[in-house]
Amino acid sequence: MKETKVLAINPGSTSTKIAVYQNKKCVFLKTIRHSAEELAQYETIYDQFAFRKKMILKELGAENIGPGAVNVIVARGGLTKPLESGVYEVNQAMIDDINSRQYGMHASNLAPLLAYDLASKIPNTQAFISDPVVTDELAALARTAGHPLFERKSIFHALNQKAVARAYANSISKPYDSLNLIVAHLGGGVSVGIHEKGNIIDVNNALDGEGPLSPERSGSLPNGQLVDLCFSGDYTQSAIRKMICGRGGFVAHLGTSDGLEIQSRAEAGDDKAQHMIDVMAYQISKAIGEMATVVAGKVDAILITGGLAYDKAMVAEISRRVSFLAPISIHPGEDEMDAMYSNAQRYLDGEEALKVYE
Repeated sequence: MKETKVLAINPGSTSTKIAVYQNKKCVFLKTIRHSAEELAQYETIYDQFAFRKKMILKELGAENIGPGAVNVIVARGGLTKPLESGVYEVNQAMIDDINSRQYGMHASNLAPLLAYDLASKIPNTQAFISDPVVTDELAALARTAGHPLFERKSIFHALNQKAVARAYANSISKPYDSLNLIVAHLGGGVSVGIHEKGNIIDVNNALDGEGPLSPERSGSLPNGQLVDLCFSGDYTQSAIRKMICGRGGFVAHLGTSDGLEIQSRAEAGDDKAQHMIDVMAYQISKAIGEMATVVAGKVDAILITGGLAYDKAMVAEISRRVSFLAPISIHPGEDEMDAMYSNAQRYLDGEEALKVYE
């Protein structure tokens, strides 16, 4: 394969991360921060498209990286129909589904739109996504809910979970698809998945409130109380959704989602802060134990990742509770840019086939 220069794009709710890779090394990395005032003028995420594109081109231009110098663009995957993990070329069918908004609105939806638009203006340039949040490898047993009107959905931190699992497999010189791994992603949301021989066959829906609580999300709530709240007349549908995702968890109990602040408060003797840290560690540990049963306890390793994996006290408490199950490996942070690039590079190197969105 000829030498490539790869642009990675990762829009978040208040920032846009971009990176450029050449000779398999990151030569440029930038997080563009967007103020509340800048974003307030836009009614929806989709309305931010031109603004975000302008910012990307401005930053690339400041580094003398013209769009024409890039021949591959890889973007974070947005909310589309459920997909197998892998690398997909962004095509019109994907763009149409994202623009239809039928699968939901999220900042990540801008990524394929931006990549597709930029690539269309550069000759011989391809746009990809890889391991999107809607990656779905659930087993039938995991997908079935307790009532036929419901079905469990797979929405989680697939990009980071897959990247960490592959990196761990490489570190012990074993194929990813030969291992059973439990990966716990600890960030603004928490997802705990069981990777059986290369497929994530069960994982909590980290967006819609399943599983452990997190800094910004409630986790699973008592069903009866939730139903009563929904019909109390005191809250709108939007407000209740915010309780579940955005204003739940630490935000609801402690008024902040800042893990460092909460840790400092706990160390200073704030019993409520310490209690909530303990509750989160407890719930994550339970979720890890639950996933171990999916493979009848045959777990090769437990991988703990995400931004909160830097919290040594929380990791130590989780490890204390689950270390009897399998060896534990800590991978703090979530380097989504490198993960996106690595996935695209596997395709460019001929190690992985390109998949078609249809």
